[in-house]
Amino acid sequence: MTKHKTLLTGTAMALAFLAGAVQADTIRFWTTEEQPERLAKQEEMAAAFEKMTGTAVEVIPVTESDLGTRATAAFAAGDLPDVIYHTLQYALPWAEAGILDTEAATEVIDALGTDTFAPGALAMAAYEGETASVPVDGWTQMIVYRKDLFDEAGLEPPTSYANVEAALAKLHNPPEMYGFVAATKVDENFMSQVLEHVFLANGVSPVGPDGFQPLDEKKTTEVLEFYKAIAEASPPGDLYWDQSRSLYFSGNAAMIIWSPFILDELAGLRDSAPPTINDDPTSPELASRTGIVTNFSGPSNPDGAAWGDIRYFGITTDADTDAAMEFVKFSVGDGYGDTLSIAPEGKFPVRAGTAEEPNKFKDLWATLPVGVDRKKPLGELYDKAMIDEIVGGLDVAQRWGVEEGQLALASKMINSQAINRVVRQYIDGEIDAPAAVAAMNDELSKIE
Repeated sequence: MTKHKTLLTGTAMALAFLAGAVQADTIRFWTTEEQPERLAKQEEMAAAFEKMTGTAVEVIPVTESDLGTRATAAFAAGDLPDVIYHTLQYALPWAEAGILDTEAATEVIDALGTDTFAPGALAMAAYEGETASVPVDGWTQMIVYRKDLFDEAGLEPPTSYANVEAALAKLHNPPEMYGFVAATKVDENFMSQVLEHVFLANGVSPVGPDGFQPLDEKKTTEVLEFYKAIAEASPPGDLYWDQSRSLYFSGNAAMIIWSPFILDELAGLRDSAPPTINDDPTSPELASRTGIVTNFSGPSNPDGAAWGDIRYFGITTDADTDAAMEFVKFSVGDGYGDTLSIAPEGKFPVRAGTAEEPNKFKDLWATLPVGVDRKKPLGELYDKAMIDEIVGGLDVAQRWGVEEGQLALASKMINSQAINRVVRQYIDGEIDAPAAVAAMNDELSKIE
């Protein structure tokens, strides 16, 4: 499949044909995985693809913060690469701008089997009946909890506001044990991320199809009351990812919310962040006592939600389309194990398997070594139920504004930290819930 977007005649057509013939030998791939070890793995994959197909792949590292401006400039110059590894935030804007060949991406997904992809990853990139880019990998934010203490106390896993609050009532015993370590430092992105997860869990969003939508007072009050409960079961002060990890690692916290990048650290595989629950910083003991929850629900949203971060392969409108499609098929097909191995702890498979082998990639992923100073497969550190929970979160992964086509506006709202500031005022007792909801609506309505 090659789409011709302009009609050429005479010499111009002949030159275009020759250029296309030359370009078919090599395609260009932009990647934000630019650390030396990760680049080396991608170069190995490119070599394997060339051996298999005869098409070389030039792997070009791009700093993630520069990706947007570089893509816009390359598009204006008619010099986009063939494939771009990109974050969720670019999928719909780039599709709308004409940077992405959504037809090619959709054809790749259809060829591999739409049903083999995590529904959440596809839904986030849905665009005019097609999929803007091909999902590659992702991760979901997690409630990390002391499963051993929950089991001893006869508690249900913290899959809902109610279950978390029941656990706080039984386990909060400071300073030996804090029930939670909530994010309360308002100028940290960590608090923004945790709050979005907690709001999503109760079905609350500040955006609708037409832009800003006022926060529902009843549902938002439930969010505020829950967040106040976990904040009151936390240590005092301005808390963010550092304190939450440190207190969990020392055995002084029953629950925290964190990214999966904690999974190898929990098992004593990273010297810069060792568990201190016992005298052996390389011990996997804390990992063995830990459970995780990805899909989390509030009283007004019993189905719950997972906060997900998905990455995609975008096939561009300047691409040698056939070659680019084959490279993407290879990278999430025969070469998928190598793609995930670049950083398995942060690259959950968005394809659990194939139609013939539904768990092929999930099972393979569990065997990939994680860690920095020492390495072990996740499947050796965590049981199968936990692996299933980790990967399953991507089926229902959500973010504000994605479904409504308002991700850019939602991102501005999050980055304004208005929600963080008002929630902090509420949990500090400076304002009541109706005033907090009104203040958030007032501030968010002014963001364009």
